Amino acid sequence: MQTPDPLSVTLSALADPTRRAILARLADGEANVNDIAAPFDISLPAVSRHLKVLENAGLITRGRDAQWRPCRLEPAALKGVDDWLSFYRRFWTGSFDKMDAYLAELKKKDAPK
Repeated sequence: MQTPDPLSVTLSALADPTRRAILARLADGEANVNDIAAPFDISLPAVSRHLKVLENAGLITRGRDAQWRPCRLEPAALKGVDDWLSFYRRFWTGSFDKMDAYLAELKKKDAPK
């Protein structure tokens, strides 16, 4: 069986809204599993499974501090997604520029004379 490339692993981890919410929480600073689980209506084992997916994708790290396992965001793991998107960003920018020019042209035609 072929192992997925890192970008596919990252995008797969980001595909779930709960995992994206967990990342948003960790963007505010490290937190333990109970703090992360608090806003969700899911079990602690389910949160732990989400954390494992994020950890396997390299999006978070989990430390060990006595009985606590603080989680922290690893933003460098998102660089691969940003690099991939940057290739397409130039198409979006060009399309928006064309749309702006077209709208400006329409406004000129509709302007009272």
